[in-house]
Amino acid sequence: MRALSADALRTLVPPRADRHGPLPPLLLLLTVATGVVDAVSYLGLGHVFVANMTGNVVFLGFALAGAPGLSAAASLVSLTAFLAGALVGGRLGSRTPAHRGRLLALAAAVQTVLLAAAAATAAVGGTGGADGYPLIVLLGLGMGLQNAVARRLGVPDLTTTVLTLTLTGLAADSTAAGGAAPRPGRRILSALAMLLGGLAGAALVLHGRPATALALAALLLLATALTAHRLSAPDAHWAPPTA
Repeated sequence: MRALSADALRTLVPPRADRHGPLPPLLLLLTVATGVVDAVSYLGLGHVFVANMTGNVVFLGFALAGAPGLSAAASLVSLTAFLAGALVGGRLGSRTPAHRGRLLALAAAVQTVLLAAAAATAAVGGTGGADGYPLIVLLGLGMGLQNAVARRLGVPDLTTTVLTLTLTGLAADSTAAGGAAPRPGRRILSALAMLLGGLAGAALVLHGRPATALALAALLLLATALTAHRLSAPDAHWAPPTA
């Protein structure tokens, strides 16, 4: 328990010598935003994911098989937008290879614009029927970008959009399984961040406020962008991760 608490504290307040510097708490903010966004997409846009592509591909298969309540078109639009966003994220990473802070600040700023546009679209046109497709595109672009950038940042157990490997590592690497139990606090915080985002997003959507949920996600992204920009001094903390 002491090791778990100490690791959680190091994730939330990284020591100066940590090679990932302030990246872990910023990526936790992005993880919360992901939970909010996927709550909006699943509950408000016809059972489609815009961040969790594993679930989205499975939903596509269900829809093609004729399962009710699912849309193959929506899943395909989401998948295409996500891939386009990931392509943009890859290009940004290639153009900013030596400074992870600047990459995160730029990517989060672009995402903020996309999420703000999605919030405005939801406020004006709603989320039902054909009005949902522009939202799927905007959100898919943002989540694809975020996933690609998180991959380039290379902070273990903080992918910001998926938890499968994180939760697998929590169990498979535990002392009960004969492992060294690395980063237990960070892994649990990552899951809790996604849970918190999903809870907040679902509560807002179920009360008829999807635009507010998207505005909340945009604010989290804006906070990430501003903090990363402010802390982006050229030092070792923002250097690319070593193998």
